[in-house]
Amino acid sequence: MPSRIKFSGSLVAVIALVAVVVGVVAGRASAGSAASGGSGGAGGAMAGKRVDVIVKATNSQFWQTMFAGANGAARDTGAQVSLFGPTAETDVAGQVQLMENSISRGVNAIVLAPNSNDALNTVIDRARQAGIKVITVDSRVTTTVDGFIGTDNNKAGQRGGERLCELIKAKGPAVGNVMLESAMAGVETLTTRDVGFRAGLAASCPQLTISVTRYNNNDINTAASQVNDAITADSTLLGVFADNNSSGDGAARAIKDNNAADRIPVVAYDADPQEIAGLKDGTIDTLIVQNPFFFGHQGVVEAASAAAGTLQPEILDPGAVLADPGNMNQPAVQQLLNPPTAQAGG
Repeated sequence: MPSRIKFSGSLVAVIALVAVVVGVVAGRASAGSAASGGSGGAGGAMAGKRVDVIVKATNSQFWQTMFAGANGAARDTGAQVSLFGPTAETDVAGQVQLMENSISRGVNAIVLAPNSNDALNTVIDRARQAGIKVITVDSRVTTTVDGFIGTDNNKAGQRGGERLCELIKAKGPAVGNVMLESAMAGVETLTTRDVGFRAGLAASCPQLTISVTRYNNNDINTAASQVNDAITADSTLLGVFADNNSSGDGAARAIKDNNAADRIPVVAYDADPQEIAGLKDGTIDTLIVQNPFFFGHQGVVEAASAAAGTLQPEILDPGAVLADPGNMNQPAVQQLLNPPTAQAGG
């Protein structure tokens, strides 16, 4: 069975339409423009509600999978769903402008994966003052919203630290240095993962030291160069934790370039095609896999329901799964590793 990280959160029972992957969605989305999202679902109070979905970036399979979930929810509920996002997760100003556009169009609700925990607060407040419901996913903000859907990244990060400890112990004494490869500083989701990782590593392998932490600005080439430099500078480096898919892709490339798969285990977050290839060839040992399809599907369900006047759960956490070579071919894990997507572009 897959090693699932389960969390005690409030409210799992209110929603029936949770983690079912319903098949490949043909919806298309372009950065900064609406997609032909679905409509015509079961009807009821949610039918016809206009819901904008704004992701962190349209150039990532993770967010394209969230788009697919949103389109599936449009079909299921009859909500009118439009899909948006900047092309890069560093484009906070682009997200603010997309929020402004949604306010101007007078939509009923917004599902937002925020690129900053505070830079979008003002525009979120403006949306809610205008009567627009705002559901955030993946990353939290420091202002009031109508609900949050996301992984408990602290607990998942802790489990990542524990797993890296286990992998290092399997190779020899767990005494020495490890690397933390992060996408960006100051992003709530990543910071929480990293705090959890540090706690999990310290509790399970107290003689391991995080000797180097690098930030790659969500760039795979930069991540690969940073991990390569760490390996070159410290021939006894014992492991790497990569806190998102770009970091994981770069780490896998550096491990492969240095022929280090047998001696340096890698634990990484998320599961894009390059990371999955790394899991298959041994350059990544474990992936902490989230459920972005759920984020999109349940985000739209909650947003449309809130717009129809139903009180939504404050927090909903679908959990995460540790995928490794031993379980990656199990059907439940395969659904998470190879989810449907709605491709951006065109």
